[in-house]
Amino acid sequence: MTSTNPFPVVIVTGLSGSGKSTAIRVFEDLGFFCIDGLPSEMSPKLADLILSFDTKYRGLALGMDLRQFEFVDGWGKALEGFAELGITPQVLFLEAKMAELVRRYATTRRPHPLECRNLGLEQALEMEKKLLEPVRRGAVLVLDTTDYSIHDLRRVIQAKWSSLEDVSLGMRVHIITFGFKYGVPSEADLVFDLRFLPNPYFDKSLRPMSGLDKAVSDYVLGNPTGAGFIKRFHEFLLYLLPLYAEEGRYRITLALGCTGGRHRSVSVAESVLATLKEKGYTVSIEHRHMELG
Repeated sequence: MTSTNPFPVVIVTGLSGSGKSTAIRVFEDLGFFCIDGLPSEMSPKLADLILSFDTKYRGLALGMDLRQFEFVDGWGKALEGFAELGITPQVLFLEAKMAELVRRYATTRRPHPLECRNLGLEQALEMEKKLLEPVRRGAVLVLDTTDYSIHDLRRVIQAKWSSLEDVSLGMRVHIITFGFKYGVPSEADLVFDLRFLPNPYFDKSLRPMSGLDKAVSDYVLGNPTGAGFIKRFHEFLLYLLPLYAEEGRYRITLALGCTGGRHRSVSVAESVLATLKEKGYTVSIEHRHMELG
């Protein structure tokens, strides 16, 4: 089968200790289907199999390196296999300065894949560099990760692959509603106090309901205070979340609180949920204290 699927197939490779596993996790967080440690000659068949399905993944990222001893020998055949399928893989090659690679290996205390050939660590790294030079020459992006944090790596990956230009799609937002009388969620990145909004609790007809009910939502957000707030709150979040994404954040937890966590916080949270989903964010919601409020 010839793949016409537009999403990218990325080969993540490079020197051992340069951050390939971290890069794979970045792609995974961004919605790619990821496999690490794949033999090179198997990769075209696997890519074709995955692309033959109606997948919701945003791309395919395959990690390959010298942990599979046939990687270099099979690289040419792998490229031929991709070409026969009409797939053009994009190679991300990671490397780092020798001193940094040695430091990382000293920290992890793991053996280099080539050390079993009676080579010392530095000799193994030098040999690996020579063996992988043909792969490096074909890379669409070569990154020296010596001074990179995971956030730096995320930013570069997002900037390189055009399918990631809409950084919002890589951002996961979890919304928690809570009651202040039960405690603020400890996992929250941002906490918003909504106790300034009109409180349905004092309306006997609305008290048994929750913010999931339209009557309560209209009461909270249908007045000038609520309407003005929710408009500005949506604008604020839509401005703020891409800034977090640009800094490498892929998950944000918003905690929205009112007194009991049943009326005001739930009404606002459901409104935020609808807006963020409409804008393409991956959003989940948890009404933590709604049944207690």
